[in-house]
Amino acid sequence: MSRFIKSIIKLLVFAYCIVCMTACTLQRQLLYHPAAGIESPGAYGLNGFSELRLQDEDGTHIAAWYHEARAGYPTLLSFHGNAGTMANRAQYFAALTNAGFGLLAIDYRGYGASEGSPSEQGLYQDARAAVGYATHMLHLPVNKIVLYGESIGTGVAVQMGTEFPAGAVVLQSPYTSIEAIAKGRYPFLPVHMLLEDRFDSISKVERIHAPLLVIHGEGDTIIPVQEGKTLFARANNPKEIVFFPQGHNDLSIDGRVKALLAFGRKYALIKE
Repeated sequence: MSRFIKSIIKLLVFAYCIVCMTACTLQRQLLYHPAAGIESPGAYGLNGFSELRLQDEDGTHIAAWYHEARAGYPTLLSFHGNAGTMANRAQYFAALTNAGFGLLAIDYRGYGASEGSPSEQGLYQDARAAVGYATHMLHLPVNKIVLYGESIGTGVAVQMGTEFPAGAVVLQSPYTSIEAIAKGRYPFLPVHMLLEDRFDSISKVERIHAPLLVIHGEGDTIIPVQEGKTLFARANNPKEIVFFPQGHNDLSIDGRVKALLAFGRKYALIKE
């Protein structure tokens, strides 16, 4: 019996090691869900947008869309979530630009028409290319640039907020870290040992001194609202947080635009 139990234990340990190795190998496929192929902005009903091709510091070319801001309004640098492309945000982009905001949106490497494959450091390089284009090519004043991150893009926006003195930072459905989210989903795995891309926003957010707006759905089952609350509590003032009754992917477009307009006017980002 003792020999049988030892054999079972060895088999279980072996199976667990296989599970850990598989999770480690596939972790980026689990984290990133890019879609290939994207048409011009006009194909999605977006007027006044131009298509851009930006080059990262490592030579990777990424696709971007740009719409100029109305006089007195800031420009949002949009870092989207882990799934789809810019095209999946077309309706929201239209609402933002119709309200007066400028918009520079990028597709991360491996998404849409962008080259390469995604990784944490790669996404940061993509975002730096967007910041560089906004400041050096579009000549946008730093106090008129808003770093806007959605879901996984909040980690990108937080990192850029530590590197660049933007006018404001907006985090939609943020998390404290990818490690925290992964531990909640895979409590049986040694996530800390296996994880490559951490997006550790909770350790960085105190280094941001621009006005901060957090937007989160109280019914979010992908990134629980407590994650947003915890990150918000760690952040510096001035800061605002707005809750919506919806979940992760169905936040009210009108509600988000109104929240941005109120935030922009309160902190003098909008001067009409």
